[in-house]
Amino acid sequence: MRKTKIVCTIGPASESKEKLRKLMIGGMDVARLNFSHGD
Repeated sequence: MRKTKIVCTIGPASESKEKLRKLMIGGMDVARLNFSHGD
């Protein structure tokens, strides 16, 4: 089993499709969703 290495928090600064794509290409293993900034 592979261990998680890169965990990214997804919030207002990283919610666009292009930024998410760059995170995935950069090696993101897990996405943590931060809903504390939403309306």
